[in-house]
Amino acid sequence: MSNIINEVREFFALPELAHLGRHRLAEVLRQVESTGTYEHSLEELTIGARIAWRNHARCLGRFAWRGLDVIDARHRTTAAQMAEACWEHLRVSGNGGALRMVVTVFPAQRPDGRGPRIWNPQLVRYAGYRRPDGAVVGDPLHADLTDLLQRYGWRGRGGPFDVLPLLIQPADGPPELFEVPPDAVLEVPISHPELRWFADLGLRWHANPSISTMRLDIGGLRYTAAPFSGWYISSEIGARNLSDETRYNMLPAVARRMGLDTSTNRSLWRDRALIELNQAVIYSYRKAGVHILDHHTAAHQFVAHIERERAAGRRVPARWSWVNPPLSASTTPTYHREYDAPNPALRPNWVSQDQRVPG
Repeated sequence: MSNIINEVREFFALPELAHLGRHRLAEVLRQVESTGTYEHSLEELTIGARIAWRNHARCLGRFAWRGLDVIDARHRTTAAQMAEACWEHLRVSGNGGALRMVVTVFPAQRPDGRGPRIWNPQLVRYAGYRRPDGAVVGDPLHADLTDLLQRYGWRGRGGPFDVLPLLIQPADGPPELFEVPPDAVLEVPISHPELRWFADLGLRWHANPSISTMRLDIGGLRYTAAPFSGWYISSEIGARNLSDETRYNMLPAVARRMGLDTSTNRSLWRDRALIELNQAVIYSYRKAGVHILDHHTAAHQFVAHIERERAAGRRVPARWSWVNPPLSASTTPTYHREYDAPNPALRPNWVSQDQRVPG
C-alpha cells in the first residue's frame, strides 16, 4: 500500500497536474485506502502516458512526446474486445501512411495482481518457421513465438513475411488467439530508386512499430496491456531488422546482386550493401506515402529535445546505445555526447515485464 501511495503523491505533484488541486489528490488517496486502487481520468491518463514517453530512456523519438494520443480501452475486458481495440489501434495509428503516435490503454492491473496481457512483442510481427535443417524461414527473432502460436493451433502459409496472430489474455481467463485482419496491416514493399533488381528480393516491412509487451506505470497504477505506436527510423528496418545476421540477414544477397567482393572484409561489402538497403527503405516508404525518419534527422531532433527539456529544468535520461543509430553513428550529433543515466525508479514510465506465457 505504501508504494502506491508514494507514487500517487509523486504523480499528482507533477506541474502538469497542478491545476487539479489538492482535492483530487485527497480523493484518490481515500479511494486507495478503501479499495487498494483508483481510476485515472482520461486527462490524467493522457498526461501520464505522455510523460512516460518523455521519461523512457531507450527511446530516440521523444522530441514529439507531447503529440501522443490515447485511446481509452479500459472498458474492453474480454479477449475478443481487446482484439477489436488492437485492430482499431493499428488502423488509427497507421492512418493511411500519415502515421499517428497512439497508445491504447486496457484495464489496469488489479490489487490482486491480475491484469490483461498481449503476449506478442508488437501488434504486427512476422513469423519465423523452423525447418528440419535448423534454418528459419521468415524472422528468426520470432521463431519461439511462432512455435508457441502453432501449439495454440495457428498454421501459417510458411512464407518469409507472414503476419503472426495475436495471443491475448484478459485478466480473468486463458490466452486466446486472434488473426490480424489484413486491412489493419499497412505494409511497404521494398524497392530501390536506382537498382531495379532490388524489388526482386521480395522484401517488405510493416508501416509502424506497435510495441505491445511493455507495462505503462502511471501514478501507482500498472497498465499491463498498453500497445503504443510511433514511426520507424529507417535504420531500425534497414540496418537491423533486414540486415542482422540473426534476423533476415540480407546483406550477403544484396552485396552479391551489387557485384561486390564478399570474400574479404577489406572490400567493405557489408557497409556498401548496408547503405543501399537503407536507401531502399527510405525510398520505398516515401514512395508508399508512409512516414519514416532517417537516422540523421532523428538524431538532430533528439538533441533538440535534450536542449528543450534542459531549458525546462528537466533531465533527459538516455542509454547511449539506444539513441545512436546502427550505421554511420559518428556522423550524427548524438554520438559525441554523454547522457544522464537512466533512473529505474522514474515514473511515469514504460517498464519491461515478464514475457513468459503461462501454461
